[in-house]
Order: sequence, then structure tokens, then C-alpha cells
Amino acid sequence: MAKTDNLLTGGDLLARTLREAGVKRIFALHGGHHEALFKGCHEQGIELMDFRHESAAGHAADAYARTTGDLGVCIITAGPGFTNGVSAIANAKLDGSPVLFIIGAPPLREVETNPLQGGIDQIAMARPMTKWAFSIPTTERIPDLTAMAIRKARAGTKGPVVLELPIDVLHMKVPASRATKAAGVNVAPHPAPSAGEVAALAELVRSAERPAIIAGTEAANVATAEALRRFAAATGIPCFFKSQAMGLLPYDHAQNGGSPGNLAGLMLMGGNRPDLVILLGGKLGLLLGGRSGAIVPDAAKLVQVHSDATEIGRLRSVDLAIAAGTAETLDALGEALEGADPTAFAGWCQEATSLKGAMAAMFPDPNAAKNGVHPYHAAKAVCAVAGRDACYAFDGGEAASWGGDAVQVDGPCQVLGHGYLGCLGIGPGFAIGLQVAHPDRRVVHLTGDGAMGFHIQEFDTMVRHNLPIVTVVFNNGVWGMSIHGQQLMYGANYNIITQIAGTRYADIAAAFGCHAERVDRLEDVGSAMERAFASGKPAMVEIMVDADVVHPVTASMLGQIAEGSSDVMIPYYENIPAEAT
Repeated sequence: MAKTDNLLTGGDLLARTLREAGVKRIFALHGGHHEALFKGCHEQGIELMDFRHESAAGHAADAYARTTGDLGVCIITAGPGFTNGVSAIANAKLDGSPVLFIIGAPPLREVETNPLQGGIDQIAMARPMTKWAFSIPTTERIPDLTAMAIRKARAGTKGPVVLELPIDVLHMKVPASRATKAAGVNVAPHPAPSAGEVAALAELVRSAERPAIIAGTEAANVATAEALRRFAAATGIPCFFKSQAMGLLPYDHAQNGGSPGNLAGLMLMGGNRPDLVILLGGKLGLLLGGRSGAIVPDAAKLVQVHSDATEIGRLRSVDLAIAAGTAETLDALGEALEGADPTAFAGWCQEATSLKGAMAAMFPDPNAAKNGVHPYHAAKAVCAVAGRDACYAFDGGEAASWGGDAVQVDGPCQVLGHGYLGCLGIGPGFAIGLQVAHPDRRVVHLTGDGAMGFHIQEFDTMVRHNLPIVTVVFNNGVWGMSIHGQQLMYGANYNIITQIAGTRYADIAAAFGCHAERVDRLEDVGSAMERAFASGKPAMVEIMVDADVVHPVTASMLGQIAEGSSDVMIPYYENIPAEAT
């Protein structure tokens, strides 16, 4: 019986539900399990962007969700398609990115028959790294269960969800009248703080001498940018930003203190430290100094604003917990502080933001590197050409850190990089997601030569879809953070499986059809970048950087041990005191 007789496949129902949810594009890699869905998406006018690896497709959907605030959607097939996408799912989970992963599965009617791409419990594997994972058991339930998945991805603490669609469930037909409704598919709650919480927060601000705001991933959205700019103008409080939240205040704004790590710099220089920290949409953990108190001082009062109440107080007690939206909290607090003197914290603000240019001061000489281009000055030259309106995807160990030090943006959600998964290889997918979301903006993918090897095949995706992403590879012939960590631990001449010299990445990109150049002098970086953007094609600028230059974050994350100490060094985690061994 044909569709004209009011019979719809599961693919039709799912595509219609996605369209009702406002989904306009999906990131995918073909698999026969999803043929009915691909056809449904085509008929509903939903754009499908295909990739060469499922993980890259998942990272692109993740980046699209982060930079737009909309739902990201990724379709990957069963078995190896799903397992290839696991890193992308986990990355979205740890950073709270709302992505719907639609995965295939063998027919329900062939369960336990050793079918093709079956034999593993995909949902059991997905549950620990998602907000919700569910296998849809029957065709007519596709609309309401898909709507439930979308609500779970978007509501409260955002995060990924997995829907498994067995191929028979997806391809079977049911009368439209029997199909459930996609109820609540566009629910998007914006919780506000209570009046009591606002009053308590206002009192903490009034009694503080040195307040500071640290904005995290949940604050990285347009609504919070608008609210923070109003709040900053009214109060004069200095603000610091984790990577994804860069641009909530324009780079040159007097209250933009740059990275939260600059607060640790105040301690090292013997300066004043915050006596009140408002952690706005951020989580406590390694990226804010862990339990060291270097960034969030132990002596400071702490207010944490986060949608997930279980995240509040993870590493220390908080003085005020607010489980609410970041923009809503700022607007309510601004009203409570109406009439405050915006110059009251002027002296403290000037001191707190004084280290924003600290990296430039640490590496003043662009010619100091002896065996290649200095990576900080290379990143600075790259970002200077790309401009403050560009979007950036940073990948790799030290390469991503150099990029984060040099980048300057004036708007929110323009900078994406590593989160708590520390997942190398995110760059190509992130860059593609950014370019699809912002087709009229320049997109720079800055990565290291190590990370570039994970998904180098996605140059094919960029070329086929005519995405003018400029990929910049810092080629130093080593796994930079790894070899530098080894040498800090065991001596300058030590290295084991950390050398990868010899690959010519520009030649590889050119073979895919990209504009490509290799640069070994700092003075040539800017012109190479200009030519890359002018080409209008996917492009590669490979910069030969000095492998001997160590990023300061490597030493700080390694946790150096004093000479003569019996403490045990645990790279990237807390060292073990001698008395505990």
C-alpha cells in the first residue's frame, strides 16, 4: 500500500518529528540501516552532510550544537558505526552539549541469531555516557519517544542522547492515525533563580571587596553574552572565561580578564586575589585548577550557578548554590543591584585584568626559537589574519594551548576546543560544524601534527561540500605535550614513542584538492594565511614550529616536584605525597 493510503514508514515519522523540532541539517555517515530515514529527511527538506568517519560526524554535530545553541543531530549506523562514534558521544556528555545520536541496529526479529553488525548491547554501552539511551521497540512510538529524547537533550543540564532504531522498526509502515504525537518537542526551559537566592547573591556582591566572575561552558550563549555585557557595565566586576565562553565580553573590554588561569598568576606575583568568585555556568575540576585553590582561592566565597545541582560543590563547599540559567541569574542580579556604583571595583578590576597579556610578556622575542617558528608567535600571526569575527576550532595538546593564548574574539561561541575528555581529533569535525553553522564567517582549524592524523580523511568532506575551512598544522615532528612531559620527568634527552617526524601535511591536503602551503619562517605566515582565505577553498597552512619550545601549561599540568622530594609525580593529576606511599 502506498503513502497516499496514509501509511508512513518509521523513517517518515522520524524525519517529520525532527522537522517539527526545528532540525534543518544532520551530520551523518551512510549505513543501510537508515535508508528509510535518509529518504524521509530528503522529502522533509532536511540537509544531510556526509563524512568519512562516524566520530568526525559526531564531533561536527556537537560543534554545531555548541555554537548555535540548537540541537545537534548525528546519524550513524549499527555496530562499528556506533563504536566509531563513542568518543564523540562521550565528549558531548562531559561538556554538556545537546546532541541527538540516532544509531542503527539489526532487526528485532533477528535478535540472538548472530546478525550482521549485531551481537553487542549498544544501549548498555551508551547509557554511562549519555543523558538517556533508548531503543525504540515499535514503529508507531517513534514520534513520542523521539520527542522525549530531544527534551532530555535540551532540558536541565544539556547533553547527548542516543536513540537506537532497529532496521525493521525504521522501515515498517503504520497508518498515520496509529502513530503517536511528538508532544513537547520544542520545550526549552529557562529556569530563573529564586528571589531568596538573588537577594543572597546581591548581598555577597555588596560585601565583597574583590569579586570576580568566571564564565564556563553553560554561559557560552548569546543570551548570556547580552546579559553579561549589561551586568558588567552596571557593576564593574572583572570577568574571566573558559575557552568556549571567550567573547562573552569583547576582547578589548576593560573588564575582560582573559583566561581563568590569569587568576593563578595573581597569586604567583603576590598580588591580591578574589574574595568572591561567581562561577557562572562552570564546573570545578582540572580546568579550574582542581583542588589546588590556585584559580578559585580556598579563602574566597564561592557562588556556583549551574543547571545541574549535583555538580555544585563537587570539590569544595559553596557559599551559595543556584541551579538556574546563567542569563536569567545575571539579569535578576542586575536588577537587585540597580543603582550600584560601577566604579566601586575599578582598582581591583585593573589589577585583576592586568595579566591578560601575560603570554606575550613571557615570549617577547618572535625570533627566540632556533629550530623552527615560535609556536606562540605563529598562532598570533594566524589569528591576526583570521580576525575577531572568525570561528576557531583548536585541537592537539600544546597546539591548542598556543591557539587559546593568541586568539581574540568579540562574540560568544566562536572558540571551541578540548574539554574534560581531552579528546584529540575533534578539530576537523568541530571546524566543519562551525562552518556549517556560520557559512559567512572565516573558520580556522588550528591543530598539532599529532592530532591531525586522527581524522585527516575529513579533508575529503571539506572539499566535497566546498567548505572554505583553513586548517593550520603546527608541525614539530613530535607529540609535543607528550615528549615535553617525558623530558620534564626523566631528562632532556629522553623520549619513547613521541617522535613522528617526516610527514608533509600540506602535500596530503593538496592531494585531497585543498589549497596548501608549507611555511618555515614567521614572516611568511601572514601572507600564507591571506592566500588560504582568498582561495575560497578548503585550505592548509603547515607551519614548521620549534619542537624545543614548551608551553607553560605542560609544566603546570605535570605538577613539578621539588628537587629532593620523595613525592610521586602523577602526570596531569595530583601528585602523591611521600607520606601516602
